[in-house]
Amino acid sequence: MPQFPGSYLIPTGEAEGVRRVRRYGMSILKFLGLDGAPGKAGHGDTDTVRRIAAELDRLEPDRARYIAAFAYILGRVAMADREISAAETQAMERIVAERGALPEAQAVMVVQLAKSQNVLFGGTEDFLVAREFARTAGYDQKLALLECLFVVSAADDTITLIEDQEIARVAVELKIEHADVVRARLARREYLSVLRRPAAD
Repeated sequence: MPQFPGSYLIPTGEAEGVRRVRRYGMSILKFLGLDGAPGKAGHGDTDTVRRIAAELDRLEPDRARYIAAFAYILGRVAMADREISAAETQAMERIVAERGALPEAQAVMVVQLAKSQNVLFGGTEDFLVAREFARTAGYDQKLALLECLFVVSAADDTITLIEDQEIARVAVELKIEHADVVRARLARREYLSVLRRPAAD
């Protein structure tokens, strides 16, 4: 099982969660404060958003949005092959808990939201969320996210070609230097399906 990289920290009932998000059709852009609504994230949003904001109410609003964007991008790459495995979900939960300094219950909730948003809105919001993350993150934090993307993708022991390609797209959107992408990719090369030899007949 791959280990979590580095020391770059984020700044200072799963099924029921899916049902709530689907019922209200809540967009992660609202939680990130990118929908054009006035006031802080959660203002005027659905009951689902208010509950999520309440869970993270002890966090500074910018940090809460940062964690939400971080988790969404993790889910975006995990969902690239149209399925998020149990191993990928557990890896996301551990990463969000450790890097967000969140209690386990909060991390599980944030990851469930990120997964649901990728199922419902993935593709339409990817660039906007990545742009928001790029705006607020330092370069070291972008590198930390890049490494975590490879960790999540490798959680089920294989980084598929489509996951690898999605990570490359995220790196471009975050303006991560190509040499750093190559370095992070090579660190997980044993999991890259494209580099594995086909099984002998």
